[in-house]
Amino acid sequence: MAEKATGGAAGAAGRAPAADRPDMVRNVVLVGHSGSGKTTLVEALLAATRTVQRPGRVEDGTTVSDFDEVEVRQQRSVNLTLAPMVHNDIKINLLDTPGYADFVGDLRAGLRAADAALFVVSAAEDVDGLTRMLWEECAAVGMPRAVVITKIDHQRADFHEVLASCQDAFGDSVAPLYLPVVTNGRMNGLIGLLTQKFYNYATGTRTENAPGPSYQEQIGEYRGALIEGIIQESEDESLMDRYLSGEEIDTKALIGDLEKAVARGGFYPVLATGAGVGALEVLQLITQGFPSPLEHPLPEITEIDGTPVPGITCDPEGPLVAEVVKTTSDPYVGRISLVRVFSGTLRPDMTVHVSGHGLADRGHEDHDVDERIGALSSPLGKLQRTTAQCVAGDIVAVAKLSRAETGDTLSGKDRPLLMASWAVPEPLLPVAIQATSKADDDKLGQALQRLVAEDPTLRLENNAETRQLVLWCMGEAHADVLLDRLSKRHGVEVEKIELRVPLRETFGGSCQALGRNVKQSGGHGQFAVCHLEVEPLPSGGGFEFVDKIVGGVVPRQFIPSVEKGVRTQMQRGVMAGYPVVDVRVTLYDGKAHSVDSSDMAFQIAGALALKEAATKVATLLLEPVDEVAVLIADDYVGAVMSDLSSRRGRVLGSEPVGTGRTLVRAEVPALEITRYAIDLRSMSHGTGTFQRTFLRYEPLPAHLVDKVAG
Repeated sequence: MAEKATGGAAGAAGRAPAADRPDMVRNVVLVGHSGSGKTTLVEALLAATRTVQRPGRVEDGTTVSDFDEVEVRQQRSVNLTLAPMVHNDIKINLLDTPGYADFVGDLRAGLRAADAALFVVSAAEDVDGLTRMLWEECAAVGMPRAVVITKIDHQRADFHEVLASCQDAFGDSVAPLYLPVVTNGRMNGLIGLLTQKFYNYATGTRTENAPGPSYQEQIGEYRGALIEGIIQESEDESLMDRYLSGEEIDTKALIGDLEKAVARGGFYPVLATGAGVGALEVLQLITQGFPSPLEHPLPEITEIDGTPVPGITCDPEGPLVAEVVKTTSDPYVGRISLVRVFSGTLRPDMTVHVSGHGLADRGHEDHDVDERIGALSSPLGKLQRTTAQCVAGDIVAVAKLSRAETGDTLSGKDRPLLMASWAVPEPLLPVAIQATSKADDDKLGQALQRLVAEDPTLRLENNAETRQLVLWCMGEAHADVLLDRLSKRHGVEVEKIELRVPLRETFGGSCQALGRNVKQSGGHGQFAVCHLEVEPLPSGGGFEFVDKIVGGVVPRQFIPSVEKGVRTQMQRGVMAGYPVVDVRVTLYDGKAHSVDSSDMAFQIAGALALKEAATKVATLLLEPVDEVAVLIADDYVGAVMSDLSSRRGRVLGSEPVGTGRTLVRAEVPALEITRYAIDLRSMSHGTGTFQRTFLRYEPLPAHLVDKVAG
């Protein structure tokens, strides 16, 4: 596997890597927190495959190349990015994901497009909670995984300590394939645990030697654990007995079983990199150990009406089924869609069918249209290298898909199909914004629609009650990135404003009120008098209108007019401008005029009566209360419960969920959790998640009324 000495890497500098068959493709998503070394690893792999020819230059003590500059900018924009390369005639699509919890949506898009995951962990740091959470994300979809420990030559690096941390975080099926060799603070080689050879890079060229005697004890310890782990995953049930009896198992057989175990997600090898060492071993793991698209099950595929479509496989000759995994808008180039082809072959200038994804509640319209695509390209940093086709299993950038959004399905126009969408996390941080000028306001709508097309985790809300434009984001970093894109990419300046939470009003007691609308100003006048009784209903009681008119004092045709006037005033509010709820209004008396009474006159009278009732009895402001479910590591349960209580919340209880996680349930006023997405992430070091569901309205405490209503 990764220990086979297969010679130098094959490159594809200056041209787009192409694949003719799915078995010649490996789609790998890079996962790790910010600062773990993902970008450096991508740079090393591009250099090892000679995809990037130009050597880096040193700026402020840091090696920088053309690819670095692009990648750093993309990381600041926290995009899912693609780096294609070729090694031993295998095309490798590396999908680099953002290392921040706010951008888990991009991680899930990367998981959808990939067939295996490469976890990147820094040897200078412990495995943090976010990395553990990302591992669980991969485990949930059955993704084959491996671990690369980077920065072995860092002054604080401790390979053995971080390895133990990985095994503690990820389980017993995590084992190293190599031991790094560090001399005078610099990594200059690797010891293969299966082959028991020292791969020496000290001279800049990979040579094979026997490891020194000082390493024999470590080799024996780690090699035994590695072989036992491989044998446990082997389909050959006789291997364990043979091994325990002292038989030396053939290295080739062990490597073959290891490759199978890695490909099916039963074993997770660990590699090490640093100082330009280890890239070749990572490439060998990817090409020989990770599965091809042929081995990865396709997502569920249906007709547009939801009828299942069985039998579609990763076949270049099959019906076209592809998915937009990332959308970006460039003011000069236009919209670029990163597309994974699951079946069939995509070619330039084809007419495809675009099927929507069912996120209309977030501002993403459903699609069911035909559209002609533009050129196909293989992106690398600033370069867009054209390619003639994209076969099933491969990933390509598509130009001129003006209607398709992230998550949409592309299929043949003669056979429209739809892929089941991946799970998109719910944005829970509301940010109210407004344009800074009239010119910006005119451009804001179109710019926001472009952002929505790119990012399925963004929800756009035009709140009719508060008359605010609200962006529902994954977190503060997500919000900052969105506002930065509005400014720099679309030329629209906006500012954050204080978020208003929609409240409600109700009556605190019963009373009777008169609505009198009598006006005589010459000609046709207005005459309507109504007597109402207003009384509160229990929480959630809604609105009831009761007609108790007898003797025709209010003609039958005007009784609905009174109700309409009352309802209109309820929407306007009677105290602070919020809608009135949970009230029963009874019309029990009134007067009318044979000429001057009208529908509008009685509407006005009904509204006036409700407003007068508010002067006779106490009115209450009601705040929304949400049911909140917080999933948290056991270590933070006490802090979370205490924090929820401090937010006027009522903790309902907790229950264990899996190993080391607890679900805490509480009822919390919505006013208190507008920024909970930020606060929870701080409390839990990025590992806590929560869901909220509207429950009911409750009276706002008196000491908060002036603050909120004002």
